[in-house]
Amino acid sequence: MARLPAPGSVIVPDWHESAEGKEYLACILRKNRRRVFGLLERPVLSPPVAIDTARYKIFVSGKSGVGKTALVAKLAGLEVPVVHHETTGIQTTVVFWPAKLQASDRVVMFRFEFWDCGESALRKFDHMLPACQEKTDAFLFLFSFTDRASFEDLPGQLARVAGEAPGVVRMVIGSKFDQYMHTDVPERDLTAFRQAWELPLLRVKSVPGRRLADGRTLDGRAGLADIAHVLNGLAEQLWHQDQVAAGLLPNPPEEPPS
Repeated sequence: MARLPAPGSVIVPDWHESAEGKEYLACILRKNRRRVFGLLERPVLSPPVAIDTARYKIFVSGKSGVGKTALVAKLAGLEVPVVHHETTGIQTTVVFWPAKLQASDRVVMFRFEFWDCGESALRKFDHMLPACQEKTDAFLFLFSFTDRASFEDLPGQLARVAGEAPGVVRMVIGSKFDQYMHTDVPERDLTAFRQAWELPLLRVKSVPGRRLADGRTLDGRAGLADIAHVLNGLAEQLWHQDQVAAGLLPNPPEEPPS
């Protein structure tokens, strides 16, 4: 697998907050609400704007109850379920995210297709996991800061889900970070995990999304600001991996174990 890029070295991290970035974000918003896209839909930009689209399939993995469906809902600007219900089959969600490349100053529209499957379904039906793994560009492994067992299950998840796909991007996300005062996963354990696995590790909150003035509708722009670091992180890892695979960037040899 390609050496991980330094954060912010591939994607301009705060570009979405600039005037130019907000113009591009307007195509995934409608009256400050997030637009929902089907599998065959895409954002419509003004005619003078020419932009390439990079498409990726992402499988979200983790123990039941860690917040896989809630994370995908937040990334898509949808309501997060208040009560946990096991996902009964495979659920796919499309998220578009414009980002600017550091090297070329070019804007790329990233199309992320998230695949979420309930743990019970994966165990019951043998075809589910291979379907989720097939032609996958990235694996997102989730654990909850309030569930120690979900963190300890990460090595098994990594081996079982991504063990036979060494060239695929792997990222780890800790959910319910807003409950960090009651965490079952201290910082020293996160540090040890990062050193052992050398994987990007991000944190997300589980608090309800901010609302517009009517008190009911989710604030699309505020929601994007809350999850931009996850979408930028995914875009950065995936674009870098593609550049290395195409021979456009060197892939330094891995250092031998000491």
